[in-house]
Amino acid sequence: MTYGGSTIAANLSQDTFTLANDSVSSYTFGCLQKTTGNSVPPQGLLGLGRGPLSLLSQTQDLYQSTFSYCLPNFRSANFSGSLRLGPVGQPVKIKYTPLLKNPRRPSLYFVNLIGIRVGNKVVDIPPSAIAFNPTTGAGTIIDSGTVFTRLVEPAYVAVRDEFRRRVKVANVTSLGGFDTCYTVPIVAPTITFMFTSMNVTLPEDNLLIHSTAGSITCLAMASAPDNVNSVLNVIANMQQQNHRILFDVPNSRLGVARELCT
Repeated sequence: MTYGGSTIAANLSQDTFTLANDSVSSYTFGCLQKTTGNSVPPQGLLGLGRGPLSLLSQTQDLYQSTFSYCLPNFRSANFSGSLRLGPVGQPVKIKYTPLLKNPRRPSLYFVNLIGIRVGNKVVDIPPSAIAFNPTTGAGTIIDSGTVFTRLVEPAYVAVRDEFRRRVKVANVTSLGGFDTCYTVPIVAPTITFMFTSMNVTLPEDNLLIHSTAGSITCLAMASAPDNVNSVLNVIANMQQQNHRILFDVPNSRLGVARELCT
């Protein structure tokens, strides 16, 4: 199989899988033999998507295809976060947006992004750039396996340009895959993702990444890659940090609430 930029060789195996006091018999998983590339961590991956071999699909009777996670800030001392499986114990006060299914990418969690606000300004994005399209596979996904948010080029350029305008620092530079970086301290405007029935406003901690030496600060977003994913907006894990993300698949909805994830 392939995952991201890696090739995986594995044996498909079965065993009894136990989480806390919950036991899942005949659980099917891949036992890694060899990986080429850097997309797969040595300890492997826990599949939380909609695919037939994901943890959610194989434990449907146990957890009703419902789960949430809270990812800590990448500078967190504990860096543990939490994963809650099943409808019990999920937050009651949480904002929801509908979950969508895209037959071109059936394992992914699509949502309907209708606009993006930088500060108090809704930036000018062509509707086609963020529209959900089941024919082409275009749209917006919530993804924990991608580190930095990637927006299709017209959307990213609109967000980036308004971000730069509001920061009001002339010496914009680049670093690696980031094209909006600064060598002086900045105050970042908030960025709000506007979904159907729900807005998610991101503070500075979810928007800025700093170089190891701390001398350069970058907007932690980029344009979508020029490949089959060029039509896909990906709301990635840095932008999800310190939020509870709830996937309620039976009711086709995704919830988001601010939470300090430790």
